[in-house]
Amino acid sequence: MKLLTHPTPIGSRFEAYGPSKLDEILRRFPVPEELAETIRLFSLVLPFRVNEYVLSELIDWTRVPEDPIFQLVFPQDGMLSKADEHALAKVATGPGRRAELPAVVKRIRQSLNPHPSGQLELNVPSLDGENLRGLQHKYRQTVLYFPQQGQTCHTYCTYCFRWAQFVGDQDLRFAVKEADELVRYLHAHPEVTDVLVTGGDPMVMSAERLRVHLEPLLAVDTVRTIRIGTKSVAYWPQRFVTDADADDTLRLYQQVVDSGRTLAVMAHYSHARELSTDIAQQAIQRILSTGARMYCQSPLIAHVNDDADALAELWAGEFTAGAVPYYLFVARDTGPHDYFKVPLSRAYELFAAAYRQLPGLARTIRGPVMSATPGKVIVDGTAEIGGESLLQLRFLQGREPALTGRPFFARHDRDAAWLDELDLLPGTPPDILGAVRSQLETKEDR
Repeated sequence: MKLLTHPTPIGSRFEAYGPSKLDEILRRFPVPEELAETIRLFSLVLPFRVNEYVLSELIDWTRVPEDPIFQLVFPQDGMLSKADEHALAKVATGPGRRAELPAVVKRIRQSLNPHPSGQLELNVPSLDGENLRGLQHKYRQTVLYFPQQGQTCHTYCTYCFRWAQFVGDQDLRFAVKEADELVRYLHAHPEVTDVLVTGGDPMVMSAERLRVHLEPLLAVDTVRTIRIGTKSVAYWPQRFVTDADADDTLRLYQQVVDSGRTLAVMAHYSHARELSTDIAQQAIQRILSTGARMYCQSPLIAHVNDDADALAELWAGEFTAGAVPYYLFVARDTGPHDYFKVPLSRAYELFAAAYRQLPGLARTIRGPVMSATPGKVIVDGTAEIGGESLLQLRFLQGREPALTGRPFFARHDRDAAWLDELDLLPGTPPDILGAVRSQLETKEDR
């Protein structure tokens, strides 16, 4: 690895702006006052955090509120129901009602399905009779690991399905201080070959803190792949270029690669503009210079990237930069889901139209994919059988390994936006039918 040296530009030191900085931000940039009031109000419920790079380099303020990055970062009208908005405004601005605000906020958050797809009920593993709340183990070969110091992000996405990690309620968070429990669990489960370090965003940690969490994994022979899920490449690419410990971070990456493991940076890019700056491109090249691989993923998000040309531009840009377009997810049924959701049939149409625009080598992208209770389910297209229009689906990954790769069909409902809204055909194999019903049962248990 040959690391290039980059002087730290003035103003490049990271600083996060939270709700307390909203008034200052809204004075600096042209935001209509009615929208500004909505942003202030909704940020009492929905996590808000941004930084100067996103504000100054990524948002086109001449296009607000339609600008996709603005939609991605700032709460918008429609992200809460009118009933919840009214209840929130009543206690936030009503004389003598402020003491009621915490209870109203908690009720609204609980109604937004903070841990979708059975994460609390089904994914938390145990060891020696003790639940390990800093881990998730859904698929046989992969464990998710949540370092406590990495449970925030450089900027928060309004669609984020892990928003519950950021709202300060310890009952809603996955987190663990050190890797000891993870290592013990991995030794007890040699079938696990992949560890996904996630959050939040692990790349908010310093190089030394990240080392504390990664190095113990190198002593576990059965771990062959270490993944790092991160949005820093989009929201703070300085992390790999001009931050004080950027070089130390990349040397740590190279150490993982030199150990014989695959290091996969699971990069979250939602829009091609996040790839458009010079420093974003430098960050990619410096990561790849360590021998790490970059895989790119994003949900399909209404108001942000629900356009075939925008998707094709995003995936082509990732491929051109040397990264691998990997997953187009369906927005999960959590948080402001009604605002961001795209019906499955429309999602497939957009995916197919974008896919056709790509060169062959860039057609590594898979989607649209639901990461649901029973596993990852892809919409493969539509079919006509017996004069009936159907959606063709398939398990890419299953909580039960026997489901993996299995196809099934559902009646073509143009409004269905999630697995539990589909009407499966009679004759669907019982194990698939039961798996899909488990999604509905998890939802009803909320």
